[in-house]
This record gives sequence, C-alpha cells and structure tokens, in this order.
Amino acid sequence: MTAAAAPTTARARPAPPADLARRAAELEAADALGDLRGRFDLPDDGSVYLVGNSLGALPRAVAPAVADAVQRQWGRSRVGAWNTEGWWTAPQRVGDRIGALLGAAPGQVVVGDCTSVQLHKVHLAAAAEARRRGGPDGGDRSGGRRVVVADPGSFPTDLYVLASDARLAGLEVVLAPPQQVPAVLAARGEEVALVALSQVDYRTGELWDLPGLTRAAHDAGALVLWDLCHSAGVVPAGLDEHDVDYAVGCSYKFLNGGPGAPAWVYVPHRLQAGFANPVPGWNSAARPFAMTGDFSPAADVAVARTGTPQVISLLALEAALTAFDGVDVSAVRARSLSLTGFALEALDALVPEVEVVTPREPDRRGSALALRHPRAWGLARALHARGVEGDFRAPDVVRWGVAPLYLTHADVLAAVVALRAVLDAGEHEAAERSERPTVT
Repeated sequence: MTAAAAPTTARARPAPPADLARRAAELEAADALGDLRGRFDLPDDGSVYLVGNSLGALPRAVAPAVADAVQRQWGRSRVGAWNTEGWWTAPQRVGDRIGALLGAAPGQVVVGDCTSVQLHKVHLAAAAEARRRGGPDGGDRSGGRRVVVADPGSFPTDLYVLASDARLAGLEVVLAPPQQVPAVLAARGEEVALVALSQVDYRTGELWDLPGLTRAAHDAGALVLWDLCHSAGVVPAGLDEHDVDYAVGCSYKFLNGGPGAPAWVYVPHRLQAGFANPVPGWNSAARPFAMTGDFSPAADVAVARTGTPQVISLLALEAALTAFDGVDVSAVRARSLSLTGFALEALDALVPEVEVVTPREPDRRGSALALRHPRAWGLARALHARGVEGDFRAPDVVRWGVAPLYLTHADVLAAVVALRAVLDAGEHEAAERSERPTVT
C-alpha cells in the first residue's frame, strides 16, 4: 500500500535506447497472451503502475457491477436479493472462479473475511487435523505433532496470527526459511503438524518450490499451508495436482478485487469433513436457516465460512475476475516472465549500479522485482514524481510489482529509463530527505 498522492508526469520522459525499444516491441508482438489492457480502466497520463502486488488496477467491469449491486439489487430487490441475485451462494461461486486460477476443482475455495482470519482458521483446523490423525504410528492421539514450521521472512501478519494461535493451541513455532525446511523435517518431522509458507516472498519476489516442499512435508506426515497472496493470478499453483492441504490468499493484488476485497481459503474435498473451523458461524452450519442452538458443520467447503458475507465487495471481486476470462494462468505466467526478464535485461544495460535482489532464474522468480539501493526511499519518491509508481520496503528496497494483464514491455522499459534519469539528475538525493508516510 502507499499513502502517496497520484504521481505527476510533468518531467519529460527520456527516450529509451533504440535497441531496447525495438526489443520491447518485438517481445510485445510475440506475446501469446495478447493485449488485455482494454479490460482495465487505466489513466491516460503516461504513468507506469508497478504496484499491482499491493493493489491491482481497476477492471472496467467493476464499476457497473457495483452500481448494479447497489442500485438495482439492493435498491430494488432488497432482502429478496439474497435469493434472486445469488448473494447467499456468492462466497462459493466466486471461490470457484478463483479456484480455476489456482488449479483447484470446483467446490474447494470459498471467499470471505480477510487473510488474517483465514490464516487463523487454518492454523487451528490443521492442528486439530494433526491430532485427529495421531502420531507417527497413527496411534498416539495425545497431540504428539505440535510443531509448526514457518518462514521467518513471512509477511508479518502471518507470523503474528501464528504466534497467537500457537499460544491458544499449545503449539511450538519453529522458524526456518524455505530452503531449510527439508532439514527441519528430517530432524523433527515426527513432531511437525503443519508447514506454513508463502509461495512468493513479499519482499524479494523470490518464488519457492511449492510442489517440492509440499512433498517434503507430506513425506514427514505433516500438513502444509500455502499463502498465495503474492502469486494468485500470476503464478500457477496446481493446488489439486500437488495435493496441497490448505491455501489462503487475498484478492486485491494481482486478482484486482479492489481495496479491502475479501480473502479466500482453499480446503480440498478430502479435508472438508474434518475441517474444525475455530470461528464457526451460522454460514458454516449444515442448516443455517434452522437457527438451532447446536452447531452441525456443513458437509462441503461452506464449513470454512463464518458470518454474513461482504456482498458488495464480493460482487466487485466477481466482476474483477472477468479480466481473466478466456485466459490460462500459464499464459499469464509466461508473460510475467517475459516482462520481468526484459526488465532485468534493461536494468543490466542501463542501471548496473542498482542491485537486483530478486532471483534471475525464471523458476525462482515471481511477478515482482526488488531493487536494492542505499537511497531506496529517495528513489521511490523521485520515480513517483516521474510517473513511475512502485513502493518502498525498509530499509533499502524499491519493489516493482509487474501485473501481466495490463503492463507492457514498453512500460517496464520506461520505468528503467526513468530510474536512470533519476540517478543521473540526483533527484533521489533530495527526495530521500522527504517525510516518510506511516503507510507504505
């Protein structure tokens, strides 16, 4: 997120080198995904929006869908819209649309609440599932598996929620970066209930090995939870194919659901009957309208629901997901790699003094680039003034989130050229002294 005002583009944009401009045009012409920018309501001020990893751009379908939801559905159908307009089933209906992008068959993803709440649900449900399964020999049901392995570099919310849930459930949290998780499993695998990781590191854009780490967790008898906030919609996850146990994610980044859009949770069919939702509500009951005092859980993915869904936000998200209509996520991934690969090529040629933290290998790169510089805050501010919107992560990283549906190779080249111009003019030095917002 950023608290900054919209960028200005008052400064004349330097022309890119002819060879790189030709290369950008060639890559764009060869891209199989095609031009989907028309599906988004983008300003025509020449700005380059590289914060899709914080808040996706506005799809054109959203505004009329929200207007219809408010004016016609709510305004005219009123309470009847729960039935006539499908409000009640929206969490599963929209969940299926997201599931299609994650490699999940219908009936396994439900939308609602926020990522923090979904993490809380899964942490405690996984702990209960581990207890139900028992110890390594299947006979110890006293809670022998009480360890949760998590990445210390996870987004802070993931760690905050996990620490609280560990206190509630009497779990031990072991912190280990993903590359060290197999060693932890080899040493303590019989104690591990859950491995909780993010598919993409939010700071660096590094992509972790979801299939391999899932297999390693399962080989040790542990469950696995993947946070896909920074990969859903731009990196294939293959949740069903790789037998992932649980996944969560937000929908306002690369899924373009809008600020505060509801999160989602994946619970595969094989785990739904035993999913011990720690926040049960009337929406997760088997017969919600029976209004009984005794809770009986739903037999499908609705068991992961809690309270009344955020209907307006849900319908906005449903409309936003039409930007993916007819698009295979593998093609989105290919375009993402082309865009970030070309950005690396341009950075090497024009700005070699800026360190690229993101791995260069395609199979280790998500859809964001992290650039390290001692004056990173000043660079972010000076680029913003030139119409290039990125964000800053303390202490020294500028992040560029590359959204393949609406960015072009010419866009990423323009961003690199602007970075070169900022450094040459020393604009980042003055901008470094500007006040830093409390929200970045």
